[in-house]
Amino acid sequence: MLSIDPAANTERENYKFLIGSIIPRPIAFVTTISNDGILNGAPFSYFNIVTANPPMISLAIQRPEGRQKDTARNIIEVKEFVVHIVDEQNVKKVNKTAAILPPDQSEIELANLTPIESIKISVPGVEEAKIRMECVLEHSVELGGLESPGCDLIIGKVVQFHIDNEIYEKGRISPRGLSAVSRLAGNNYAKIGEIFEIERPK
Repeated sequence: MLSIDPAANTERENYKFLIGSIIPRPIAFVTTISNDGILNGAPFSYFNIVTANPPMISLAIQRPEGRQKDTARNIIEVKEFVVHIVDEQNVKKVNKTAAILPPDQSEIELANLTPIESIKISVPGVEEAKIRMECVLEHSVELGGLESPGCDLIIGKVVQFHIDNEIYEKGRISPRGLSAVSRLAGNNYAKIGEIFEIERPK
């Protein structure tokens, strides 16, 4: 087995080890709004649950070459955002939003996604997602060094869930109905495969 010290690697080498090892990763499609009123949208696979009481999620938004992304800046300034689950039906449109655009251009328009008003926050979501979560900023932390942070860690509190009726039954969400996709390494994605059950020890 290889034994590798990450301190001896480049950022790119460590990135490849991480994204190749931590798979599959759920994908958050995040909408934010700038102070100028531009609706921004971008996908992130450094995303997960933090706690259910209260319901919170995390996003780790990398800073390429130390540059803060529009999504992180908008969340920190406006303190609201919407997280959508990426599925087989919307993944191609969501992938288009990964294009690098100037802050005054909307990825939502580029990908021909349909904005939909939120109930409790000012930031719209998109209609094409089967699940979306209206969030308010709980914490933001700069990680990776005081002089040159490499990441904005965002903790958001979910203040409203929106779930497609067709995938919801008796308080549960159908994994097959949701058809969520996940990120692997490179340009690779994965679908929900075989589902199996193992009972927890009592």
